[in-house]
Amino acid sequence: MTESLNLLLKESFCKNWTHKALCDLGKSPITYGEAAQQIARIQLFMKEVGINPQDKIALCGKNSANWAIAFLATISYGAIPVPILNDFKPESIHNIVNHSDARLMWLDDAILNAVNIEEMPSLEIVMQLNNLSYVYSKDEQIGNIYASLDEAFAQKYPQFGIDDLVFHQDQPDEIALINYTSGSTGFSKGVVLPYRALWSNVRFAIDNISYLKADEGMINMLPLAHMYGLAIELLFPLCKGCYVYFLGKTPSPKILLSAFAEVKPKLIIAVPLILEKIIRSKVLPVVQKPLINVLLHIPGISNIIYNKIRKQLIEAFGRRLEMIVLGGAALNGDIEDLLRRIKFPYTVGYGMTECAPLIAYAPWYEIRKASCGKIVDRMEARIVPLNEGDEVGELWVKGTNTMLGYYKNEEATQSTFRDGWMNTGDLCVFDKDGFLYIRGRNKNLILGPSGQNIYPEEIEDKINNMPYVAESLVVDRGGRLVALIVPDYEKGKQEGIDAEAVRKIILDNRAVLNKMLPSYSPIVAIELRDEEFEKTPKRSIRRFLYS
Repeated sequence: MTESLNLLLKESFCKNWTHKALCDLGKSPITYGEAAQQIARIQLFMKEVGINPQDKIALCGKNSANWAIAFLATISYGAIPVPILNDFKPESIHNIVNHSDARLMWLDDAILNAVNIEEMPSLEIVMQLNNLSYVYSKDEQIGNIYASLDEAFAQKYPQFGIDDLVFHQDQPDEIALINYTSGSTGFSKGVVLPYRALWSNVRFAIDNISYLKADEGMINMLPLAHMYGLAIELLFPLCKGCYVYFLGKTPSPKILLSAFAEVKPKLIIAVPLILEKIIRSKVLPVVQKPLINVLLHIPGISNIIYNKIRKQLIEAFGRRLEMIVLGGAALNGDIEDLLRRIKFPYTVGYGMTECAPLIAYAPWYEIRKASCGKIVDRMEARIVPLNEGDEVGELWVKGTNTMLGYYKNEEATQSTFRDGWMNTGDLCVFDKDGFLYIRGRNKNLILGPSGQNIYPEEIEDKINNMPYVAESLVVDRGGRLVALIVPDYEKGKQEGIDAEAVRKIILDNRAVLNKMLPSYSPIVAIELRDEEFEKTPKRSIRRFLYS
């Protein structure tokens, strides 16, 4: 088995030349062959303007077919893509472009209007994603090269075909891309990922998701500038010969349900919040009706109701759904209980940018409640207790998926690796069968009055299941636990309860909450917020802003 990402991609392009490959919402799809021709055109431009293999190419824009083409053109040329999340502030974009030493940058219209090119002095060429065209260069000759590009392409490829497709022959430890993290703990770091890590992730998906066939569609919902979306929603389906359908919009339940009906996906990749929103809008209003609630406690009848709910939910996802894979955050406990009761085909995986991203996974028919699966192929893991005798400890991993290090940050790299093992920073435990359970981030761990370990994420899960709570965050204020809560006023309004009554219910429920918590970790106060917490694209709260 050849461990080459570009070879997997090239073989798929050749095999599926006339099949659909990429499609933007509301537009006509383009085939693998058409995408290949656009890729070859960009490759020719990069060669003509002096871009070399291993040069850095930044990409910043909304998910789209053109974003995918620009990315594929970069890695197939042997250059190093630097994907940047399009909702980063201009200052952060400037910093990443400068820090990564990017020579060329792809932007869409919105980002082009927001950033200041003068703030990125090392940037030589700016290209536009919206129509894959040239925008700017300090060297006027670059503009002339682009102006004659169509003529040069026609001369080089009189009749472009499969034999003209050229993909860089990557090596396992060669740098494939630099992905800047958008984590909840502060400044972005450039994660240097080798080709072996991307190949291993795609290979695992191919080996374990056999029901997805060539010429079938997947809906892209996650940011392509994040490894979860890039590896599993773009590279994997393209290596399978599938086509990728780009929403290009915030994935609201209405937009998603319309896309599901059109594409009829077998596989959906999402963060838990997306599924939770659909469950809350489509399922909970049904099961919470008084009569249905009574019937669900009657053996036999409850199974009939749950089967009907499952069937309706599968239909809402396009009728052909085989599995929803969730990652990036924990799934709400109450929602998970409901999904298990109706035997819904969901699973929760676990990973991080530094592993491109997969660390643990299990199919829906094997997954255990609150678990995120077993360690994936070509990876090893161990638990290193914080204190002697502790069951819970830091998860350390090593294997094919791990990064090379952090770009131009040797100190952070050295602090993350030890004898070939990489510290994930997550506090975890394995059960006797090798299923992984995450307790929280080491950086978020709070010590109780007698040294007890308090995991704020576990308390937040209980808070989020209480009435009229939209989201919560537990913080340590001088040794006392305080819950920051964003009320769900909309739900209260739907049930005829005004905002003041919602606030009172939440505050009064502190006593109920504390009865569910150990005596060493009571919530001493609740602070209500009118605005939701600032989040990463994975929908994780940027905790460091509220500590």
